[in-house]
Amino acid sequence: MTGATSRTSFEYFVLRCVPRVDREEFANVGVVVYSQGPGFLAAACDVRVDRLRALDPEVDVDAVCAALATIEAVCRGDGSVGPAAAGTRRERFGWLAAPRSTVVQPARSTPASPTTRPGS
Repeated sequence: MTGATSRTSFEYFVLRCVPRVDREEFANVGVVVYSQGPGFLAAACDVRVDRLRALDPEVDVDAVCAALATIEAVCRGDGSVGPAAAGTRRERFGWLAAPRSTVVQPARSTPASPTTRPGS
């Protein structure tokens, strides 16, 4: 079959910034994607300061960016950020997906197949 593309299952979760846990408001600030087949684990982050400040004018944007940089480093397996980066890609994904009570929190992990479409 000429021009056919390979389809691979993957898992992902959205990264949320929750500046004030007591108000349960959040802004999405990134996504982490893992796929076992090709050995892929990566994070993509985008901090919209105006959105964070709308939730909490005193949010520590530098701390949010530092937390996201650590998540990206764990995805890369950068040992300088600590032992969480030392595991397999699957272990690192699991560690990153674990619930936390910090200002940057993972949403529920979602498995997806090549036929999964957003909103379906």
